Amino acid sequence: MTATDTRDAGIDEVEALAVEALRWMLAAAWDTEGGGLVWPAKPSDDEPESMLYDGTAGVVPVLLEAWRHFKDDSYADTALRAARGLVAAVEDCEDSSLYFGLTGMALALRAVHDELGDPASGAAADRALELVRSRFDGTRWGELFELMGGNAGIGLGALLLGDEELAVGALEPYLRTAEKVPSGVHWEFRTGREGRMHHLSHGTLGIVHALAAVGTATGRTDLVELARAGVAGVVARDEDGPEGFLVGHSDPAHLPDLIERYSYGWCHGPAGDAQVFRQLRDVFTGEAAAWSALADRCWHTVTHSGLPGRLRPGFWDNNGRCCGTAGVLALACGRMAEQDDGHDFARVLVADLTDRAIRDADGARWSNVEHKAIPSDLEPRTGWAMGNAGIARELMRYVRLGRGGDPDYAFAWPDQPAVRRGALQATDPIRPAGTDVTS
Repeated sequence: MTATDTRDAGIDEVEALAVEALRWMLAAAWDTEGGGLVWPAKPSDDEPESMLYDGTAGVVPVLLEAWRHFKDDSYADTALRAARGLVAAVEDCEDSSLYFGLTGMALALRAVHDELGDPASGAAADRALELVRSRFDGTRWGELFELMGGNAGIGLGALLLGDEELAVGALEPYLRTAEKVPSGVHWEFRTGREGRMHHLSHGTLGIVHALAAVGTATGRTDLVELARAGVAGVVARDEDGPEGFLVGHSDPAHLPDLIERYSYGWCHGPAGDAQVFRQLRDVFTGEAAAWSALADRCWHTVTHSGLPGRLRPGFWDNNGRCCGTAGVLALACGRMAEQDDGHDFARVLVADLTDRAIRDADGARWSNVEHKAIPSDLEPRTGWAMGNAGIARELMRYVRLGRGGDPDYAFAWPDQPAVRRGALQATDPIRPAGTDVTS
């Protein structure tokens, strides 16, 4: 499908849906005493959230995205008010992590400083990172030891915030805590938990992403090679080769009575795994074909899995960026931009989001499903992970691509590699050194 085909498929209607989603999200904001804005994770909550994952820090980048996309200064004005809400929350935030705490808040605040020239946001970002640095015990910041809540995410955030010393310090503990497996290494994701997770959000591939990014930026080849060992351990677990790529959620299985063995989204599945392989393609440039082959295999599995159809209770119950359809759309749009591929499936994903949207005078929003609960339709959420912010962001990008515009985001999420136009499509059978890319 060409860009013209995408326009003909109702691109203006998709943009209108993004506007409605932003309108509902904006209406859910709460005013603060200092003239700021904050968001609850869902409208019925008693307290607002500040975090990148499900709170105000995750809304701010989407407001910047809307400002750039629509060239409407009202979104920039709202981002400034949201930044005031974050500034006021910095000193009281006890979590230091990327997705749940100060590191993510610092990134959102620095973006407002850089894009809108707000000195208070820049100062608050510096203060947030100062607090993060002061809480490091030399090994970790708390129980979580992965991308979302632990060292890997803090290291990525510190790198983007210009603190290479903190970034390296956050990643070095993985050198001494790596656990050997037959084909590589892995790590615990939380203190004292038996299971080892494998994917981007809480598992080995999230740590691999941070090791590769920080190691490459700082010239630390030991971190880069540790990333190679980590990814080799995950690749060896593939169960869908040679055409596809699918690795179980965790081993030994974490909460097997509650969590399905296989996921397909950004957090614990091939939609996120492919983002790591895209990054490694750009790190190990001499092996680009092999890493692209792994990303292509992830895409094969995603597109043949049956999503976004809800094939059975619990299979595909989420519309959002973390666990659901919007996260797969992010990968599809990346393929559209890099390889002129993914158009048809992106259109399927957008059609599903359109069909599942709740639309009325208040705007548009999405209800995720918990099939084990009664009622199973959950309250719509505002933020990046499972709510309007994350969905609207991907819809806007899809629209730009459909019109031949910029595929990049206004705010680069730390764990999503930038588009490399004309990226290699994998036909070369070369294997990444130290890995076995067959099943």
